[in-house]
Amino acid sequence: DSAKDETRSMRSKEEANDYRYFPDPDLLPLEISTGFIEEVKATLPELPDAKRDRFKSLYELGDYDAEVLTATRELADFYEDYKAKVDAMVGVNPVLTISTAKLCANTVMGDLSAALNADGLEITESKIDTERLAGLTARVADETISGKIAKQVFEAMWNEGGSADDIIEQQGLKQITDTGAIEAIIDQI
Repeated sequence: DSAKDETRSMRSKEEANDYRYFPDPDLLPLEISTGFIEEVKATLPELPDAKRDRFKSLYELGDYDAEVLTATRELADFYEDYKAKVDAMVGVNPVLTISTAKLCANTVMGDLSAALNADGLEITESKIDTERLAGLTARVADETISGKIAKQVFEAMWNEGGSADDIIEQQGLKQITDTGAIEAIIDQI
């Protein structure tokens, strides 16, 4: 009532039909079996939240890494394929100070993402496939090259193509880790 500056209810709605919710008498009730629901669930891909949780528990990645790597299905698939190939090449390596899961995550979220962004490409259009990227990571893991040299090799792989081993050989980037060989060079100098 605007004259009295007050509000009061005029009538109450007590039943569903007051809201105009009427059942359609021509529709049969829909009954979905549990078996059908399970069959449909089996055909669905892994959902993002489940994938994120799996990345955190299986690969022991942090929240941020898991969040970034599962942002798209394509990126998550690329990461998992790449990590599997690195694991196959490297195996258990006591020299590594971080896990291969974290090393792969850093590579995908760092150098690879930067190169993709600079060229305006999606992960599916990457100039370096998982096999060649795993080869580069394996050379870092076996200390053929350092992490700093790996960035140079990555850039050459991105721009020129080829494998990490070919570029390392062509540019003479292999680091010497044998102390005996280093001492011989020092004595020679």
